[in-house]
Amino acid sequence: MITPEKLNNLNEGTMMETLGIEYLEVKEGYVYARMFVKKSLSQPYGMLHGGASMALAESIGGVGSSCYVDMKTHVIVGMQFTANHVKSAKVGTYVYATATIIHRGRQTHVWNIDIKNEDDEMVSTCRLTNFVFPK
Repeated sequence: MITPEKLNNLNEGTMMETLGIEYLEVKEGYVYARMFVKKSLSQPYGMLHGGASMALAESIGGVGSSCYVDMKTHVIVGMQFTANHVKSAKVGTYVYATATIIHRGRQTHVWNIDIKNEDDEMVSTCRLTNFVFPK
């Protein structure tokens, strides 16, 4: 069973640690995480960089897919990703990301990931397709 605590421990030394992603809830078909918007994740105007939002979304969608496969025998890679950034998030605040599976095939998983600010306003909405294949 994958728990938020196990995932947070796996972040050590990875881009997820650099971004400051903290997993809060994980269950089949659902991942919920947060990320503090620090200056190093911003663009010059003091707002969250869209690339950091995309990295957050792809990270939690990948974790979601790992709940469905044996990671000792399979590999998960992102194969297609789209994002629409609709509102800014300021440095010094948190954003919260929710990943929900919308297609679970044998070789592909499709996730919808919404990122919201502390006021529960949509910051970005993303779609991720993961490819699952044997090692």
